[in-house]
Amino acid sequence: MQRALKRLHGPSLRLATRPATHRSYASVAAKRPSNGPKPALDIKHIRQHPELYETTCRERLYTAQADNPAKIIALSEQLVQLQHSGRGLRERANLLRRVLANPATLTDDSTLENLKALSREELHADARRIKEELAVIVKSETDAQRAIEELALQLPNLTSAETPRGEEPRVLSYINERPVFDEAHGGGGSHNIWRSHVHIGTELGILDFASASLTSGWGWYYLVGAAAQLEQALVQYALAVVIRHGWTQVAPPSLVYGHIGAACGFQPRDQHGEQQVYAVAQSDEDAAAGVPPLALAGTSEIPLAGMKAMTTLDAAELPLKHVAVSRCYRAEAGARGASTKGLYRVHEFTKVEMFAWARADPDEAQDVFDEMLDMQTEILASLGLHARVLEMPAADLGASAARKVDMEAWFPSRQEHSGGWGEVTSASICTDYQTRRLQTRARPGGHAAGSSTGGAADAGFPWTLNGTALAVPRVLAALLEVGWDEKAKTVTIPECLRPWMDGRDKIGPPAHRKKSSN
Repeated sequence: MQRALKRLHGPSLRLATRPATHRSYASVAAKRPSNGPKPALDIKHIRQHPELYETTCRERLYTAQADNPAKIIALSEQLVQLQHSGRGLRERANLLRRVLANPATLTDDSTLENLKALSREELHADARRIKEELAVIVKSETDAQRAIEELALQLPNLTSAETPRGEEPRVLSYINERPVFDEAHGGGGSHNIWRSHVHIGTELGILDFASASLTSGWGWYYLVGAAAQLEQALVQYALAVVIRHGWTQVAPPSLVYGHIGAACGFQPRDQHGEQQVYAVAQSDEDAAAGVPPLALAGTSEIPLAGMKAMTTLDAAELPLKHVAVSRCYRAEAGARGASTKGLYRVHEFTKVEMFAWARADPDEAQDVFDEMLDMQTEILASLGLHARVLEMPAADLGASAARKVDMEAWFPSRQEHSGGWGEVTSASICTDYQTRRLQTRARPGGHAAGSSTGGAADAGFPWTLNGTALAVPRVLAALLEVGWDEKAKTVTIPECLRPWMDGRDKIGPPAHRKKSSN
C-alpha cells in the first residue's frame, strides 16, 4: 500500500551513589574522545546556502540555532584572515632559518638582503617573536575551527520536499475501520462499553502501576501474567514480519557513549530539551582519565547506527538492513495527566526497531522507506488496530530526520484530548546526517565490507533510515482497549498473536476472581 506514496581501555562502572542526572546526549557528549568518530560536516554547503539553513531552523523550531549559519560565515572569514597571517609569518620564519643556517649561500633577493643586514642576535629575536605570534594564531585557528564545528553540529538536517511546512501533519491513509463503542461509559450490560487500559489491566490483574510506583516511581509499571506474555508475543510477531522481509536481527547493547548518541542527532531541541537520558555514574578515576560517559539508550537506533561508526562499507552490500529488540529508556516521560496515564508514556519499554544504511540515492532510500512503511502497515492491520498514516510536519521533526511518517492508533481513552489518536510507530529518512557525524562511509565495489582503512577519499556517505516495527506499551494498551468485552470481562487476542499465547483467543480475569463471581 505504501509503495503508492509519492517518492521523494573499557570504562569502570559502579552503582550511582546519587540519582542519575537527566541530561541530553549532547551534554553527556561534551568531550568527544580523541579516538571517537570525528564529524565530516559539509561546512562549505552551509557557507554557500546560509538562508536555507536558517529557514530550516526556523521551520523546525530550532530558533536558537537560526543564527548559526551567519556565525559560521563570520568565523570562516576570521579563519581565512588568520590563515593568511599565519602563512606570512611562516614564510618569514623559513627565511630566517635560511639566513641563520648559511647566509653565504643566499641569493641577492631584496628581502634576504634586509635580513642579512640584521645581526645574529636580532635574527634570533625576530625568530622568537614570530614563533610566539604563530602560537597565538594557531590557537586562534583551532578555536575558530572548533567553534565552527560546534555551531554546525547544532544544526538540524535539511528538510525533505515531501515534508509539510508548519505544524500540521498531512493524512496519507487509514488502516482498518474504527471500532464502534456505546456512548454510555459503563452499565447496561453492553458488550461495547469502552474502558481505559488502566481500568482493564487492573480488572484483569495484568497491569500493576501501584507496586511500580513504590518500587521505581511514576512512569514505571509491571506487566503480569497474560500482559507479560502478550509483550513477548508482540515482539515475536513483529520480528517474524521484519525477518521475513530479509532483515538481519541484531542484539545491541543498552549502554552507549554520549558522543555516539549526540552524533545520531539526539540533542536538546531548542529551549525545550526534549531528548533526555539516564546517564550512568562514572568513577572518579574514569572521569579523571577522560573515559567517555555512558548513558542508557533511548532507542536501539543509537547502538545500531554506532555499529558502523568509523567504518567504510562496500556499496555492493547496500542497502544493509538490521532489526533489533531492546529495552529503551526515556528520562523525560512527559507531564502527568490523562493523556499520559498508564502505559502511554513511560520511562522504560520494549521496542522492535528497524535500521538501514542505503546508497546516497533518493530512489534506493525511498524503496527502503516504503518497505518499512509496508511492514508497519502489515503489523497494525493484522493486530486489528484502527490507525492513520501521517506525513509529519517540519515542526515535529527531530534533528536527524529529513522526512518522517508516523502511524497513530486510535485509543478510546484518548478521545477527549487528542481525538483518540496516539503515535505507535514512526519511520524516518536521515540522509547522510548520521553517517557524516559517525564517519560511516560507503565505497563503490571491490573492497571488503567493514574495512576501516584506506581509500576514504573516494568513499561517500551512505544514507540512514530508521523505523519502529513495534513499541510494546502503546500497542498493548490499544489492544486492551479495542479488544475489551465489558459483559464477558475479557480481551480478544488478535489471531496473529495466538501462536505465542498458547493458542488462546481471550484474556480473562484471574482464576480466583472467576471463582468468587460464581
